[in-house]
Amino acid sequence: MSAVDGAEPLGPPSSFTKRLLVTGGAGFIASHVIVSLVEDYPNYMIINLDKLDYCASLKNLETISNKQNYKFIQGDICDSHFVKLLFEKEKIDIVLHFAAQTHEFDESSPKQPTNPYASSKAAAECFVQSYWERYRFPVVITRSSNVYGPHQYPEKVIPKFISLLQHNRKCCIHGSGLQTRNFLYATDVVEAFLTVLKKGKPGEIYNIGTNFEMSVVQLAKELIQLIKETNSESEMENWVDYVNDRPTNDMRYPMTSEKIHGLGWRPKVPWKEGIKKTIEWYRENFHNWKNAEKALEPFPVQPPFV
Repeated sequence: MSAVDGAEPLGPPSSFTKRLLVTGGAGFIASHVIVSLVEDYPNYMIINLDKLDYCASLKNLETISNKQNYKFIQGDICDSHFVKLLFEKEKIDIVLHFAAQTHEFDESSPKQPTNPYASSKAAAECFVQSYWERYRFPVVITRSSNVYGPHQYPEKVIPKFISLLQHNRKCCIHGSGLQTRNFLYATDVVEAFLTVLKKGKPGEIYNIGTNFEMSVVQLAKELIQLIKETNSESEMENWVDYVNDRPTNDMRYPMTSEKIHGLGWRPKVPWKEGIKKTIEWYRENFHNWKNAEKALEPFPVQPPFV
């Protein structure tokens, strides 16, 4: 039973100037956004809606869990009755939806998904855009580079490699490992979302990208150097396993971000600073998820994307 229908009534809206609903708020990126909003906007009521799937953890939100302008509700956005009742009770002004993100070159590029997961996200964008085109429903779409930092369930490449090494296990690399990815630190992407929230135009798409790019094999080597404290190539090879490449493993996900630069946003956190903070966080918080050990199992044939 949802909190809306059950023994924990939502209560009438109070005098907050805005009431924001954040979906998937106990997950990686959304939890950072919620913490920033709750701390920096005390006149906003921030409502966290999350069904608490395997990759979510309320420990990501412990620092603000008792704040007066924060509320957690457990529920599923796929339950239309629940969501309708939630909107009626809470008088929501703005929704920040963090179910997933897509990756393109620029905002107007044709979508060319290479797997069913990416296809579902491209379809969702089209669905959202149709509400703007047909009804002028005020929506804004964002697409970001790969985000890393504290709070991320260790199934993605950076927290997975960090956690494997911290547990004295090898990094598993698909194919040559020469595939490159652009990595953006969590607090930078939060600032981007807040910039779009304040300055973005309805109906627009904003890429949130970074020029920092690194191959998967170079990523593994840097993490081995930092965690295992070795610069020896031969020793580093002892911490890497190469396996068959996965299907349609794209070599790059570049994107241009001039549009959001025009709103005044640019990434600030250097890689060396961000990755150091991330390594330190996982050393202390790996068990924030009950099933964290499961994330260290070998990637399946079609693993989560990096």
